[in-house]
Amino acid sequence: MTAADTLAPEPTMPPSGTRTVATDREERRLGFRLTLPTQVLILFIAVFPLLMQLYISLTDWSPLEGTGWWRAYELWNGFANYTDLLGDSRLWGALWRTFVVMLVCVPAEFLLGLGLAVLFMDDFPGKRVFYSILLMPMMVVPAVAGYMFFMLFQSGGPVNGILSGLTGLDVTIAWLSDPTLALVAVMIADIWQWTPLMFLILLAGLVGVPEDQLKAATLLGASWGQRFVTIMLPRIRTVLIIALAIRVIESFKIFDTLYIMTGGGPGVATETISVYIYKVTTQDLIWGYVAAIALVILIALSVLTVLAMKRMAAAGGRA
Repeated sequence: MTAADTLAPEPTMPPSGTRTVATDREERRLGFRLTLPTQVLILFIAVFPLLMQLYISLTDWSPLEGTGWWRAYELWNGFANYTDLLGDSRLWGALWRTFVVMLVCVPAEFLLGLGLAVLFMDDFPGKRVFYSILLMPMMVVPAVAGYMFFMLFQSGGPVNGILSGLTGLDVTIAWLSDPTLALVAVMIADIWQWTPLMFLILLAGLVGVPEDQLKAATLLGASWGQRFVTIMLPRIRTVLIIALAIRVIESFKIFDTLYIMTGGGPGVATETISVYIYKVTTQDLIWGYVAAIALVILIALSVLTVLAMKRMAAAGGRA
């Protein structure tokens, strides 16, 4: 061994557990290669139908034309479908009824679900039995729930029978034939079926509130209302936003129960946006126009979801 070899510095090795740029790059490449088939599949499932919908929405194509959708360019109309929906009074009426259902059902489900969730925070005899019973409506298929309430609100059905027993009069209200009462019956059915979902989400949030904070507030003399407002609600702010966002979006998609009960009638008195799109698609077969409507609604609901997620993130940061 020469003096030069003796004086040469030994090669330094990276400390144990230290990652190099090359290692990170290689792992990213490996991860990309492993997930590429799934990414391609998701791209095909999500993006291709969206692009096809955008393409069809710019044409007057329908199955009655006798040509495939890929030849829809022969009936190109630009943005005519989007301008037509601005003057479609039936569409705006369906949107208004959808908003009415949302503005009535979502707050009612929220308040009932929150009240039940607060009650179920404490133990009481038969809690598990009542818990199971309370969740049963959510397990019912919406079409079955629609048929159940269709029978309940018949002129000679149980609802009129109960009202007759309470008033001592022969009540024969035609619930599903009256333009106003039909929508009320639909909203009652929706509240009955989806309040349990709101209850389940809110109960999960309330159970996660730290017990030591509630006990400390109790020792300091805080009332139940003060504990609820100052501790419980701020702690479940994120859960509240999630629950409300889910139900707002789902209320736009109400279809099964409503269609079984009223079919959108009498006339168009209970025709929401989902029922309207279904009728235009299957009866009028104006697919280009329907694609434009569905795309606008998709964008609107996407914006609503993004705003809800931002509020949720902000609420989580403050918490």
